[in-house]
Amino acid sequence: MNPKALLDESASLIEKVFKFDHPADAIVARHFRENRSLGPRERATLSDTVFAVLRERLKFEWLARSGSGSKWRRLAILGFPGEHDYLKSALTDAEKEWWNACGKVGDAQLLAPHRHNLPEWLAQALREQLGDEFDALAASLLRPAPLDLRVNALKQKRDAALAGVRSAGWPAEPTPYSPLGIRLEGKPNLSKLPLFTAGEVEVQDEGSQLLALLLGAKRGEMVADFCAGAGGKTLAIGSSMKNTGRLYAFDTSAHRLDAIKPRLARSGLSNVHPVAIAHERDERIKRLAGKMDRVLVDAPCSGLGTLRRSPDLKWRQTTETVAAQADLQQRILLSAARLLKPGGRLVYATCSLLLQENEAVARAFGLAHPEFEPLSVADLLAVAQVGEAASLCSPDGLHMRLWPHRHGTDGFFAAAWQKKG
Repeated sequence: MNPKALLDESASLIEKVFKFDHPADAIVARHFRENRSLGPRERATLSDTVFAVLRERLKFEWLARSGSGSKWRRLAILGFPGEHDYLKSALTDAEKEWWNACGKVGDAQLLAPHRHNLPEWLAQALREQLGDEFDALAASLLRPAPLDLRVNALKQKRDAALAGVRSAGWPAEPTPYSPLGIRLEGKPNLSKLPLFTAGEVEVQDEGSQLLALLLGAKRGEMVADFCAGAGGKTLAIGSSMKNTGRLYAFDTSAHRLDAIKPRLARSGLSNVHPVAIAHERDERIKRLAGKMDRVLVDAPCSGLGTLRRSPDLKWRQTTETVAAQADLQQRILLSAARLLKPGGRLVYATCSLLLQENEAVARAFGLAHPEFEPLSVADLLAVAQVGEAASLCSPDGLHMRLWPHRHGTDGFFAAAWQKKG
């Protein structure tokens, strides 16, 4: 595809995504399915352009006002990756002049929203939490996330897996906190990595790895991953159980649970039992009440801790959707808590940055359920051999709080309790 056609294709795809009626990655994937003639480089360019525009929407929309022609084309020009000469070959003389002028605009000429590129309600909430650190967080959210792998301890040790990744020609480093993590540079094709196809490593953000370590599941236990999704944490928990005991992967989406199956086949795990449920009060949940040693609730949330990967979420979420999520989180946490036997451990987690979905939910649960004793998350992480565990937690050690600008992970929150005997 020539540069002009690729730029036009980018503009068309941006227009589709900016309806915000579906997740951006789903719209991009559907576009690729409907246009199978697109090659790998064209797909990469289209995807990179769309996500660049989503990340810096407010800045790009402000710059676009001084140009002419279709808004979507102007946004595509501003977000287009790669070599400048390639892009210039697709531009008119007027567009080149406008584009060059945009390139000379510095931070000093931008208003705060054009620098942080967050909706004002979200910027205000994060500024209230972080104060002087807000600008650093906002800048970190504009950068794409790295690719993290988790070593499958059933099959491999981290040092050997790291050596295997490097021998395949991919720059990689051990993650600083998770003892099972490897961080890669760039966007390698994992299907060409023998360690991945053999199930020795699995894709999982370092922050997500820490949730499984915090749960601390042991051999022979009864464990539930209450909101399993596509199963990244389920696989990590099953590995920590040494493929023994019984691990239930609950989710309200049978489609999401189906995504676990090929990952399970690679992992070698046989102790995982995916169960699709209708809602958090499903009869299958009630039948297991009081039988679980450990329960992880990685609750449905706004996902605002994953803005490096899913920048469309900041434009699709509102104060109203966050409030609705917080109500659902309370109901799910209460239902999951009923599964635990005396002495069992409950972990509540989100990939949100907001107090409303995190500390507020944990606080309300703790006040309403004195039979659950808060645990020191800092101590639990230290026992799990997590590096610099205290630096990942609140000053009192009761909550894990991961921030992209501080820790290089997605944004995560976690709290833990033990049910009294």
